[in-house]
Amino acid sequence: MLFHQVFNLLFLFFLQMTAQEVRLCGLLLQEHFGNVVEKVGTHLIRSGVLNLRALAHETKLPLDLVKKSLCVLVQHGMCTFGAGRRGPAGPVEYRINCEHVFHMLRYPRYIYTAKSLYGDTGELIVEEILQRGQMTMSSTVKTVADRLTHNMPEGQSMDYSEVVSVFSQLVETHFLQRCPPLASAGSSSSGAVDTPLPVATQPTEPENHPDCYKLPYINLTGQGKRRRSSEDGEADQRAAKKARTDNSECGDDGIYWQVNFQRFHLHFRDQAIISAVSCKLDQSSSEIVRTMLRMSEVTTPAHAAFTQALSANEIFRALLSSYNIARPILDQYLSLLVDDPMEFVGKTGDSGGGMYVVNLHRALANLARATLESVVQERFGSRSARIFRLLLRKRHLEQKQVEDFAMIPAKEAKDMLYKLLSENLVQLQEIPKTPDYAPSRTFYLYTVNQLPTARLLLQNCYKTVGNLIERRLYETKENKRLLEKSQRIEAILASLQATGAEAAQLTEVEEMITVPERQQLESLRHHINKLDSSENQVDETIFLLKSYINSTQASH
Repeated sequence: MLFHQVFNLLFLFFLQMTAQEVRLCGLLLQEHFGNVVEKVGTHLIRSGVLNLRALAHETKLPLDLVKKSLCVLVQHGMCTFGAGRRGPAGPVEYRINCEHVFHMLRYPRYIYTAKSLYGDTGELIVEEILQRGQMTMSSTVKTVADRLTHNMPEGQSMDYSEVVSVFSQLVETHFLQRCPPLASAGSSSSGAVDTPLPVATQPTEPENHPDCYKLPYINLTGQGKRRRSSEDGEADQRAAKKARTDNSECGDDGIYWQVNFQRFHLHFRDQAIISAVSCKLDQSSSEIVRTMLRMSEVTTPAHAAFTQALSANEIFRALLSSYNIARPILDQYLSLLVDDPMEFVGKTGDSGGGMYVVNLHRALANLARATLESVVQERFGSRSARIFRLLLRKRHLEQKQVEDFAMIPAKEAKDMLYKLLSENLVQLQEIPKTPDYAPSRTFYLYTVNQLPTARLLLQNCYKTVGNLIERRLYETKENKRLLEKSQRIEAILASLQATGAEAAQLTEVEEMITVPERQQLESLRHHINKLDSSENQVDETIFLLKSYINSTQASH
């Protein structure tokens, strides 16, 4: 009992979130799952841990709706459950995994990455699993093959074996992983409130499961089927009814797969480091770093400060021949990378022509630092950015030293420092000569603490993304009638084209949207595309800052 109390207290301590994070979680849940799931999820975030009856009572929602909302959240890995404060004999308690809620911001980026690495098939596999939370391999293969076949010319179809091959590659590179099994098989899926689960806990890390990346043998042969537009509504119902039967026939019933977000994040981190090296030095240097990261991606733990050490000989053998980098040139590039002030690459020994590592923590710190400097420059101008950069490098400076080193007039430097101080981007540290803290006998030093400043900027980014989502929802709501009309006309056009209608009929249907309405639609789509693009760009900043903060905490 004491253990559960201590655990829950620690959990509540770490669960405390800022108002901006709670707001953003609510907006993401509302946008993807609707108002009911948003209400349940937001209440769980604020309350920390609750059982089913308490959640239904406090949200004033019907018990059935709360059950369905929890099912949706559990299905997408955003909610975990386990024995509560009363131990295994008590009711099951639920808690929200806020990090997984934030992952919804990155769904377009996950899908685009899968497309760039594994083509259209990889894109659709990841898209389907993200939409449904978790799926069996056979169900995913059939759905993706049908979608690809539907977009192919008449007479062509996608073979199941091709989709299975891409699915296998995604698992081999750890972009997909098995969902961890429940610790107890005695739990019922009915969600009964008063029936305790004997051991209702899920492994927090899927990697703890030995078969996490083991592909099952599935008995699946055939090709994707082309659906007609008139069959679309019935097809989903038939698929839902046959899903359980099909899975048992294919041999993978009960084996569900999910997207491995951590693996995608490691890929994003590596790409950010490679891009930074390319901008700082040249393309050949970035290809060497890319090769080092690729060689050590399986052997390096997720939160490690360095990659595994690699010898120059190993790096040279792993370099692609298309890079045309000779061995003496490689040694020169490695020396250049080691001596660079950014410290992306470090040397740990001399055996094998030299042992080298990629300094992951240092690279993330430099990327976060560049982000902070860029924000200050955009908001306050180049002179303020010069002062900010100076304080980052010199650590502590008096106002007179800032004026001298930055070569900025005293009045301007004072205004800029106070402006940065008021925005909490710069801190003021008092060092008294005497215990009475008399101003005449106290040193006032300006400094920048990178970690708290990164946390501050992260909260601003959460607020910005929330504002962008709210604006997009508002624009969509205001133009709901026009959007619905446009969708109806597009559906009619698609149906007519499928039946081979004449051009005159198609033109007549297209003219149902007037010229002013068409202009308004174009303007709306352009505006929403800008909002989406801005959201993705802010999310890249969120990812960098969050990676730096997590890396700093892990290193300490």
